[in-house]
Amino acid sequence: MGLETATYISQLVDTNPTSSDPVSQGDDHLRLIKEVLQAQFTTLGAAAVTTTAAELNLLDGVTTLAPEGTAVLSTGEAVTTKFLRTDGDGTSSWQIPAGTTYTAGDGLDLTSTTFSTDLKANGGLDIDSTELSVAQGISQYDVAQFATGVVDDDFLRIDGTAVEGRSASEVLSDIAALPLAGGTMSGETIFADQLATRAQMKDYSETVNAIGSVSAGTNADLEDGNVQSATFTANTFNFGITNALASHSNSLTLIITNGGLATPSWVSGAHDGGGNPIQWAGGTAPTLTNSGIDILVFTTMNGGTNWYGFAAAIELSAPA
Repeated sequence: MGLETATYISQLVDTNPTSSDPVSQGDDHLRLIKEVLQAQFTTLGAAAVTTTAAELNLLDGVTTLAPEGTAVLSTGEAVTTKFLRTDGDGTSSWQIPAGTTYTAGDGLDLTSTTFSTDLKANGGLDIDSTELSVAQGISQYDVAQFATGVVDDDFLRIDGTAVEGRSASEVLSDIAALPLAGGTMSGETIFADQLATRAQMKDYSETVNAIGSVSAGTNADLEDGNVQSATFTANTFNFGITNALASHSNSLTLIITNGGLATPSWVSGAHDGGGNPIQWAGGTAPTLTNSGIDILVFTTMNGGTNWYGFAAAIELSAPA
């Protein structure tokens, strides 16, 4: 019986079927051929294979692929080294390398096929210890992103994708800063207890803080202002002065309405802090008006440890 068993093409017997095999085994041979082809070519799918015998023969003996980035050299050629070029029409061909021309651009030196640069001589860069500086000037080699007109001592401003030079006066205008030559203030200036020296004052005013009605221990906080007002309504209580700048002279003008309705004790520091009594001329605080306005002035020379009080005006009224 000339019917073999096979899984791959190499296992097929090319002399089967024999002339003496029964015709009834013909379908068995056909099925075996189909089974072998499907077992041998398992991934061809439903697409036609158009590779030629010559193209397949190029892979004869190839067992691995070169990793990405590895140069591929031809073999069996008269020229030792060729490169594989994609020709753009779906095919590739081996090519002999043509001569390569190397050109050094601005700031580069070329020796044979090696490029180098001297940062100081070519790029204007100078490394001194740990500092990197531009030795040749900012416009060296016509840096494209720098606008024209950049000069020495300019400040640089980013404007979109360009960098432009700005003079000191232009920078002050850009950031709305007050120039040294003076200008008009448009907002609050906070010195945070810092010294302002040799200031000449003209047409100035002071903030007035209204404490309101007072019938119990109260403080005049200098951070609220150096001029304050209060209306005394009744009772006996301590009145203190707080937040004097330490080790400096401070002052307070206190405008009191109906001060005689209460019996205040005047103390340095917080009303409940146990500070020194405020000192008055003759050792006695002034008697305040029951119905009217009195003005008291307080000053300290040691940051509020000791306050001194003065009656600037008692029972103020318009002339009769």
